[in-house]
Amino acid sequence: MPSSTVAPRPLSHTSVADPEFSERYRAMQARDARFDGQFITGVHSTGIYCRPSCPAVAPKPTNVTFYLTAAAAHEAGLRACKRCLPDAVPGSPEWNLRDDLAARAMRLIADGVVERDGVPGLAARLGYTPRHLTRVLTAELGAGPLALARAHRAQTARALLTSTSLPVADVAFASGFGSIRQFNDTIREVYERSPLEVRAAARVHERAAGGGDRPASSGSVDLTRPGPNGIVVVAGAEPAAGADPGAGVVRLRLPARPPFDAAGVFGWLAARTVTGVEASTLTADGAPRFRRTLRLPGGPALVAFAPGGDAGSPSIEIEARLTGLADLPPLVARVRRLFDLDADALAIDGALAAEPAFAASVAAVPGIRVPGCLDPHELVFRALIGQQISVAAARTALGRLATELGERVAGDEALGLLFPDAAAIAEHGADVLRGPAARIRTIVDVAARLASGDLVVSSDRERHDLEARLLEIPGIGPWTAGYVAMRVTGAPDVLLTGDLALRNGAANLGLPREPRELAAYGARWAPWRSYASMHLWRSA
Repeated sequence: MPSSTVAPRPLSHTSVADPEFSERYRAMQARDARFDGQFITGVHSTGIYCRPSCPAVAPKPTNVTFYLTAAAAHEAGLRACKRCLPDAVPGSPEWNLRDDLAARAMRLIADGVVERDGVPGLAARLGYTPRHLTRVLTAELGAGPLALARAHRAQTARALLTSTSLPVADVAFASGFGSIRQFNDTIREVYERSPLEVRAAARVHERAAGGGDRPASSGSVDLTRPGPNGIVVVAGAEPAAGADPGAGVVRLRLPARPPFDAAGVFGWLAARTVTGVEASTLTADGAPRFRRTLRLPGGPALVAFAPGGDAGSPSIEIEARLTGLADLPPLVARVRRLFDLDADALAIDGALAAEPAFAASVAAVPGIRVPGCLDPHELVFRALIGQQISVAAARTALGRLATELGERVAGDEALGLLFPDAAAIAEHGADVLRGPAARIRTIVDVAARLASGDLVVSSDRERHDLEARLLEIPGIGPWTAGYVAMRVTGAPDVLLTGDLALRNGAANLGLPREPRELAAYGARWAPWRSYASMHLWRSA
């Protein structure tokens, strides 16, 4: 079973006696796909790095170094394997499980902060100097923030090159590169090929696999045949009025780590749809489909999600109309968090199934996920408005708020509103919100703090620090603080014992119902108490 923790250093042949090196080497020898994305195998005799399940002959231990990131392998002078495509797997669950500086930095890098704000901006978001951040990341992950961001851009670029017919210049800027020259130099260094050669090699691979040539225009791509990276982009669609000329409809397939309870996440989202902002429907074959408007760094977007793949290779299919292609990387990062795609489901299910009360639930719903969020500020208001009222009542209140204060955008017959931002709620929320005056004061106060930057709620926050800051605000209690931390940061070990439905679920399973007793009993479920919470809610 995959390990739940990873040592914060490269493990090389000098660490042969290290049990962690031995465990990874055995996984590599067995070509165990469960470890794909959790670490990278660097093979110095060939100068490449691979996923653990690479079908190539296993190298000798003396030629192997295990890395946490592709950037560390790049810094060691290695290039990506052309056979196993190590970039085309779910991401490491470490960046959700860990809550240290390195993990928080990785979440921000995936969201494109370095491309938008540079390393100084990344360091400022994390509360450190650029020098200290670089020193910590190099020691922990084997590469500094610039190298980590460059590796992320290179992986995105290779994905677009091999899966789409987008012009190379569009691929460069959609991947976050600042210039064509920088793009060309990076691709050559990482993959030992020019961008056009990377694309040509993918075409040859497709023909050899019997797939035939991709049409000259990727305006109609069959999503049942995604590229090897799992990402498909549809270019050529007309952008929205006033949008970037590079905008258009983007289709992606993001792989999930199996098993994956997609139905559970879609059901959670469907039960909480906000009219005008979100819509939940079923496709012709009965599969769930969820659509919504969303703010991205470059402007508004209209996105749709549906489950894809099969039980052995699950995925989420996305269709998005973006203001500009530069919004593609942050969209991918946020969707991965929303659907908890990188969770180590086998380790979580194995740990929770050892609890007799959970055994039947785990067997019935393998791969349960903790839904994240696409917009942390929106999640805060959902939590504040939804506390101590029913889900239906919260939907009504949130729908009224969106109708009155939400920005109107070009959408379709069901979607035409962006959820109101903090500044709008701070200014006009008291005129729109209904309910106890104390609750309204809290919501408006939080909105003002978010709008001014006095309160920062984002995926890079340290969970306990975020909870502490929220609890300092009058009107916010442990349930709200814990719920926001769990869904915004992806914290895997939150047990919301103050939640009435969760306690009812515990009672249904024969577990303690009182908060203090349930908290004490639930300590045995660490570090997966957030996932235990999902099983308890389900049992309610």
